[in-house]
Amino acid sequence: MKFFVDSADVAAIAELNELGMVDGVTTNPSLILKSGRDITEVTREICELVDGPVSAEVVATEADAMITEGRKLAGIAPNITVKLPLTWDGLKACKVLTGEGKMVNVTLCFSVTQALLAAKAGASFISPFIGRLDDINLDGVELIGDIRQVYDNYGFETEILAASVRSVNHVADVARIGADVMTAPPEVIHKLALHPLTDAGLAKFLSDWEKTGQKIV
Repeated sequence: MKFFVDSADVAAIAELNELGMVDGVTTNPSLILKSGRDITEVTREICELVDGPVSAEVVATEADAMITEGRKLAGIAPNITVKLPLTWDGLKACKVLTGEGKMVNVTLCFSVTQALLAAKAGASFISPFIGRLDDINLDGVELIGDIRQVYDNYGFETEILAASVRSVNHVADVARIGADVMTAPPEVIHKLALHPLTDAGLAKFLSDWEKTGQKIV
């Protein structure tokens, strides 16, 4: 499963990228606001840092305007993925932009039928928001599994990008169920390495080593 970082914090992305943990990046208007930077400037900087797809989201709501914004965003760098909302206008824009050879990430997906429409419109990625479904007492991970089954049934090439990932368990669950990609904030990715038994075991080893009175170097 590929790891995308859901952030516009260049320093945080760079730290994970140096460890080989970054296959791509996702941004959105909220993350651009949080960064406090110009969207073109910060997006270009991320694209220069990361080899994989970098999602940059349109803010228009009408298809023609989405297409215009999408073309401008795609012009920032070759690895830009234009991010579009899962609306009829978003699907129209997806069809046009993918027809022009641009990568498209269709976002704000909350159902199998929405995901099916995005695949038929040629989306490169579909982004089901699992955390937001959990917020309203629905099973976000189950949606990933349902989309996986439907896409496999018909051979769709659209990659399933599990979004709104909020916990270590989310990451493990979507990996087991077959998501192609997951995107998560840097702090969630860092938590993947943590386990209390690892900490306890390391503390025990270090304590015993100190008692030997030895040094390796």
